[in-house]
Amino acid sequence: MRNAEFSFHHPVAFWIGCALITAGVFAHAPMFLMGEHTHWQMVGMPMTAEMWAGMAMIPLGLVLSAYGMLPRRPALAPAAGFAPLRFHVADGVPLNREHWTLVAVLVVTLAIDVMKPATLGFVMPGLSAEYEIGKSRASLLALCALTGTTVGSVVWGRIADRFGRRAAILLSALMFIGTAICGAMPSFEWNLAMCFLMGASAGGLLPITFTLMAETVPASHRGWLLVALGGIGTSAGYLLAAGAAAVLEPMFSWRVLWLLGLPTGAIIILLNRWIPESPRFLSSMGLHEQARALLQRFAGRRDGVEPDDAAHPGAPVIDESHPVASTRQLLQGRHAAITWSLLVAGTAWGLVNFGFLLWLPVNLTELGVDPAGASALLAKSAIYALPGIGLVIWLYHRWSSFKSLVLFLALTAGALLVFGALEATGARSALLTTLATAALLVSVSGVIAMLIPYAAEIYPLRLRGTGSGAIAASSKFGGIVGAGLGVVGFFDNFLASALLLAAPMAVSAVMLWRSGVETRGFGLEEIQTAIATR
Repeated sequence: MRNAEFSFHHPVAFWIGCALITAGVFAHAPMFLMGEHTHWQMVGMPMTAEMWAGMAMIPLGLVLSAYGMLPRRPALAPAAGFAPLRFHVADGVPLNREHWTLVAVLVVTLAIDVMKPATLGFVMPGLSAEYEIGKSRASLLALCALTGTTVGSVVWGRIADRFGRRAAILLSALMFIGTAICGAMPSFEWNLAMCFLMGASAGGLLPITFTLMAETVPASHRGWLLVALGGIGTSAGYLLAAGAAAVLEPMFSWRVLWLLGLPTGAIIILLNRWIPESPRFLSSMGLHEQARALLQRFAGRRDGVEPDDAAHPGAPVIDESHPVASTRQLLQGRHAAITWSLLVAGTAWGLVNFGFLLWLPVNLTELGVDPAGASALLAKSAIYALPGIGLVIWLYHRWSSFKSLVLFLALTAGALLVFGALEATGARSALLTTLATAALLVSVSGVIAMLIPYAAEIYPLRLRGTGSGAIAASSKFGGIVGAGLGVVGFFDNFLASALLLAAPMAVSAVMLWRSGVETRGFGLEEIQTAIATR
């Protein structure tokens, strides 16, 4: 590796672990290749000895790789008598080559992360046909994936706060590789298990990329870069999933979409030399020399990072005298009000995105739109909604971070109320329906584009990964509830579902308006000072 701050504590163990995981996946290749003679259908085939051996190698490789990259215990103790670094020197600098390299790598990482759950929709038809299962049983796959993302967001947040942002990202990538064996599983039950693990790794990586970005880029550019990262990465991920399905699925069946976990996870591992650890995290863990070297690299200077920076007397420093010890700290003390508001917002977003929007094509027929026209209307509305992400970035960067999020939460509630009004009054207007649909797509996209980036800004260092993960988990939890409500027929009543889902959106907007703090242009330590002095 180039420098200590980009290296592993035990590189041999890490790379041996990577080799074991890869070998474990390749051990399933003979079973998959046997499917060439059965149109790639493997249902009912017996598990071979090579497959069982490969499945044993993968967890062993994960343990070895984790040991190789996680900090050693002696490094956790802070150096005696060391004065904290002044991170403000990197907040006012222009974006340099190091920043843009990190942004590019994290965009690729996030696109790969989004691609994993996005392939689920393209897998479902072929999987259902091969295993000869109905929609209700096939929906268990989506439920397992959503549950996995919820669990993964919380667990990976804790891993990131305890062992580092870089370690959490690479551990997710290794699990991407390992869960590629889902493409060679002959039974539906094995697919459920692997889909849960895939969801756990995907759900964990998402908030950690925002956490690393928030702690690395200058404060003056942090907001718009975080939102742009989410927008571009998400769009690219869906495009990759759709492109892979269009090109590869006709040749190799739905199974190839799972097998892509091997090359895509390997891409993140190969890019690891351009994924640094957060200098703030390194300093808090006692790795002060590595933190200083990395801070100098991102600050574009070799002086002024020491605590005696005379040009900025009294500048804020990281206060770790009372580090956060558990997730309970999210829900009590000075961060409690803002945490509850974001948790309600995330849950409400999940209910709308995985519930109301999922059933919207069906429910549009109640507004006088024929089934074919519903698809066309949604496509047209999605095109109209595309400029919305640019508006989100502009508002978050130029106006206000938390007020922009409040605005889009309120707009989502308003769009739902419009749908309710159209149904209640019996109005049948293609123009109003298109405008309401476009407004809902814009507002829902805007909420999720800002929600996790904002969470990555408002928590202290030792709670940032946990907080971001918990907020991300709330959006997936809302999705689980939304999927469950769909099963029991809640969304069959278009009017009631629109009105009832508008309520938590409106409530979260009011809660955030009262508890939110401004992050636009402020350093991370300054944000904590603002929260503490409210």
